Amino acid sequence: MRERYDVLVCGGGPAGIMAAVAAARRGARVALVERYGFLGGMSTAALTLPLMTFHASRGEQVVTGLPQELIDRLVARGGSPGHVPDPIGFCATITPVDPEALKSAHLELCLEAGVELLLHTQVVGADVAAGRITHVLALAKEGLRRLEAAVFVDTTGDADLAARVGAPFEYGRPEDGLAQPMTLLFRIAGVDWEPIARYAAAHPDDFVLGCDPTDLAHLPAPAIAGFFRLVAAARARGDFPLERDRVLLFATGRPGEAIVNMTRITRADGTTSSGLTRGEVEGRRQVAQVMAFLRRYVPGCSRVELIQTGTQVGVRESRRVKGQYVLTGRDVVSGASFPDSVARGAYPVDIHSPSGVGLEVIPMAPGTSYDIPYRCLLPTGVTNLLVAGRCISAEHEALASARITATAMAVGEAAGTAAALSAMAGVEPGQLEISTLQKALAAAGASWGKAQEKGGPG
Repeated sequence: MRERYDVLVCGGGPAGIMAAVAAARRGARVALVERYGFLGGMSTAALTLPLMTFHASRGEQVVTGLPQELIDRLVARGGSPGHVPDPIGFCATITPVDPEALKSAHLELCLEAGVELLLHTQVVGADVAAGRITHVLALAKEGLRRLEAAVFVDTTGDADLAARVGAPFEYGRPEDGLAQPMTLLFRIAGVDWEPIARYAAAHPDDFVLGCDPTDLAHLPAPAIAGFFRLVAAARARGDFPLERDRVLLFATGRPGEAIVNMTRITRADGTTSSGLTRGEVEGRRQVAQVMAFLRRYVPGCSRVELIQTGTQVGVRESRRVKGQYVLTGRDVVSGASFPDSVARGAYPVDIHSPSGVGLEVIPMAPGTSYDIPYRCLLPTGVTNLLVAGRCISAEHEALASARITATAMAVGEAAGTAAALSAMAGVEPGQLEISTLQKALAAAGASWGKAQEKGGPG
C-alpha cells in the first residue's frame, strides 16, 4: 500500500499529538503513526503523571497554545483540576490528569483537526535519497505500508526514525554513556493523606516540601517527596533493595488514589527490545517490593492496594539527535534566549542517577525560563526531517529539563507548525523563515520565546 501525505508524524506521544494537530490545522494532509491503540505515549502508556510544568516559578505561564487547549478540555470534562502549585516545590505547578480522559481528549483533538490516525502501526524502515527521506515503511495489521510525505516529524521519543535514516545522535551522559534510569510507574488506592501530613509536620527535615505540611491533606492534589530516613532504615534491614532514596507519591484527584514514582531500573537501553524487556521484568519485580515497603513503613499506606501498572516501563532518556544547535545545561540554568526560539521550558535540571540512588538537581534562579531554538529540531544530514519530544538536540543535562511533558508538547506544536508551513510552501524545514514560523505560533496562542514579550514576530 502506497500513501502520500504532506506531513507524516511518527509517534503518538505528547509531542506527536501536538505536532499532528498543529500541522493539520495549518491545512496540511497529516497522518500520525502510533504503535498502541491509543495516544499519549509516556503520559498514558507509562502513567508519567502529573504533567509538569506549564509555568515558571514566579507564575508566568511559558507553555500555552495547543497544550493549554488540551488542559482546558480536560478541566471542562472533570478530567483535571487544572494547574495547581507543586506541593513538593520542585517546579512551579503540576497538572494532575485522568489518563483515561486524556486518551479521549487526544483522539478528539486529532480527529477534529482532520489528522489521519494510523494506530497499531509502527515504523520499521525508511529510505533516503540525496539527503531526503522518500518514504517510511510501517508495519500494520494488514502488512507493510509505504508512507510518503514532503516532511517527516520524528516524535518517537527514541529518535527511531532519525536513527534509521542515519542522522547522528548521542546517548547517555558523556563520561560513561549511561542514560537516566527507567521507571515503571503504578497507581495505588487506599492512601490516607492525614497521617502522611502529620508525619511531615513532625519531621519537615525528612522531606522536600513546597507547602505547609499541615495543609498537605487538604490540597486539591497532594504530593510528597521524602521519608528519607524510613527508606534508609528499610534499606539497612534489607527491606528496600532498590536504588532509590525517597518516597514519591502524587494524588490523582480520586480519594485515596496516588501515582507512585519509585521504581528505578538502571543500565537498561530504551532503544532495544532486550533493554526494554529487562526494564519491564525488573520494574514489575520492584513494584512488589515498593508495595511491601509502603504497607510496612509509611504512615497512611498500611492498607494500600495496587490497582494499575503502566502499560509499559517509563523511559526518561535514550537517543538525543545531534541537530544544528545542541541545547546545553548552561542554556537551561541561565535562562538563555535565542533569536530562533520556538518554545520555552521552565522545569529544573532533574537527573536521576544513571548508576546510583541519588537525584541531582541543578537549581535555577526564581522565575527562570529558557528558550528552545528551532535549530534543536533540525537534525544534521537529513533535510526534510524534524524532531520533537525528548529526542531533540540537547546535552544530557539539558534534556533532564526539556524532556518534561509540557515542554515536549510545546516543542511538538512548533515542529508540526514548521512541518506544515514547509510542506505547503515547497521548502525544506531548514529553509523556513523563522519569523514566519514565530508569527504562526503566536497566531495560534503559543508562547514561542522571550523575545515575544518584547514585541518580536507576531
